[in-house]
Amino acid sequence: MARTELTELPLDQVRTLLAVVDEGTFDAAAAALHVTPSAVSQRVKALEQRTGRVLLVRTKPVRPTESGEVVVRFARQLARLERDARAELGMSGEGEATRVSIAVNADSLATWFLAALTRVPEEPRLAFELRREDESRTATLLREGLVMAAVTSSPEPVAGCSVRPLGRMRYLAAASPEFAERYAGGSLRDALVRAPVLVFDRSDDLQDAFVRRLRHGRTGASAVRHHVPTSEGFLSAVAAGLGWGLIPEVQAEPLLGDGRLVQLAPQRPVDVPLYWQQWKLDSPALAAVTEAVTATAAEALRV
Repeated sequence: MARTELTELPLDQVRTLLAVVDEGTFDAAAAALHVTPSAVSQRVKALEQRTGRVLLVRTKPVRPTESGEVVVRFARQLARLERDARAELGMSGEGEATRVSIAVNADSLATWFLAALTRVPEEPRLAFELRREDESRTATLLREGLVMAAVTSSPEPVAGCSVRPLGRMRYLAAASPEFAERYAGGSLRDALVRAPVLVFDRSDDLQDAFVRRLRHGRTGASAVRHHVPTSEGFLSAVAAGLGWGLIPEVQAEPLLGDGRLVQLAPQRPVDVPLYWQQWKLDSPALAAVTEAVTATAAEALRV
């Protein structure tokens, strides 16, 4: 019996830790929980003593340590199970929808992902909370417990999550005809070192990786680069001749067809594998979303 008591995580302490992380300070968490700041502090300290680990970095706002992220993720999953149980028991408020938080990359959001959400059945009633993030970083939001599921480029499951392949999103190196004539008349591998390039943000390595492959590992794309942080804006900027960039195939095809874009390297498409990672929960809401997402991805992405 003593061993069981030592390894239990008291739910009031777990919920308190989550409140502190979500609210950012002990005082704000106390207000949200309708208790005193001293009670919040005592619960967090008791949980740290029980786990034998520091769970919070006491900054402003506070942030969880690596061990704290494990407890926070558990707290969010527990809250999800409680909401699902209340819904199945008919204890939810009238008209209350179940919130489903998902991290998804901008190009998926602009092309196929919203169509997937329209295929989710009307019952149970769901409210989607989408967080746009690069596919290489969406797994971080899962790890921190901030989302229940994510479209990611990582095949390695986050702790407590399952993973399944969705397919490959194909990108085409493209530019406006005028831009291509000006910069890409000779050797493409040399031209792309000096030609202005479009990138999504400072973490976007897609264009640089493409140039490094062309040049066998030597140097990336030009230092003259324009940051355009939306998928639709990125496409418009390339079509306007601001620079070259890698465009999702489904977005590029209409503009290639009417001559507003040309391919710079038709024989060198770039395929980015995408995966669906989700919490390992027996949640009707999450199951409905997963079924719709995987079915739509099977139609929209390459195998």
